[in-house]
Amino acid sequence: MKFTTVTKSLVLGLALILATSAFAGTKASLDLQSTVNVNGTTLKPGEYKLQWDGTGPDVQVSFIQGHNVVAKVPARLVDLPSPAENTAAVVHQNGDGTASLAAARFEGKKFSLQLDTPGSAQMGSAK
Repeated sequence: MKFTTVTKSLVLGLALILATSAFAGTKASLDLQSTVNVNGTTLKPGEYKLQWDGTGPDVQVSFIQGHNVVAKVPARLVDLPSPAENTAAVVHQNGDGTASLAAARFEGKKFSLQLDTPGSAQMGSAK
């Protein structure tokens, strides 16, 4: 009887730890060096806080400047083979001369946020 209680406690404890780690790293800063489009919204150069909601690979990312949410976009958390060496915005150059944010990666993290934009080129940095 004791073994079952201990096993249940261990399973519940492990589930709690895994659930907590799933929500870790849901905020980051991104410094855009040039104007980019995000889900139809033009973001000017400057620092943005990114906050994402969701537990799986599919998340909703909010771009926050000051206290205002200036854009929201669906994204996918993608595992990287090794931690990113720096924080950077990845952009796609559009045929009309504009740029769209395709992804963001964060220094020391083994994931990137991939927005649904084809192609990419690195720009910018983050804190």
